[in-house]
Amino acid sequence: MTTSKAPISSFKNLRVSSHQIPALDRTPNTSIQKKPLLIYHSAFCPGTSASTMESHLSTVGVVDPQWRYTMYSTSHFHSNTHEVLSIACGKAKLCFGGEDNPKRVEATVEQGDVIVVPAGVSHRLLDDINGDFTMVGSYPRGKQWDMCYGKEGEEEKVKGIKHVEWFARDPVYGHEGPTLNV
Repeated sequence: MTTSKAPISSFKNLRVSSHQIPALDRTPNTSIQKKPLLIYHSAFCPGTSASTMESHLSTVGVVDPQWRYTMYSTSHFHSNTHEVLSIACGKAKLCFGGEDNPKRVEATVEQGDVIVVPAGVSHRLLDDINGDFTMVGSYPRGKQWDMCYGKEGEEEKVKGIKHVEWFARDPVYGHEGPTLNV
């Protein structure tokens, strides 16, 4: 039995925002699988480093951290995998669902938050508030992400979203967690 404290907040105290976002033109958002965009507020304890986040996610074993970067300022989505974004540094305003979508979600996220972006949900950076916004991008084990922009010619990729498997365990909390209750 380990005595070290996990770098995550207690699940029972976790605040989660859950959003269903309708399709817009060629961007499906949550319309295909009906799995919500989830934001875990302050899931990682204050001051948790990117490397500690990566280590924790790897230990839980649901996702593999693949990169550290900001979010692209162009709306895009992934058709072949869900995405888990752990905010490692800074604060930013993000747009989910497409900036022309009247039902879009504009969220301000900060260090310690985790965002579960279902396959098909458009996302982009609106404002890097502090100038140092950095995320750890993670994907379900064995998955590689693609890039889609809601453009003509992506129809076959979009059809494949219905086959993308949802999480059997939560990527942050393991055998309990928000992804298991949707």
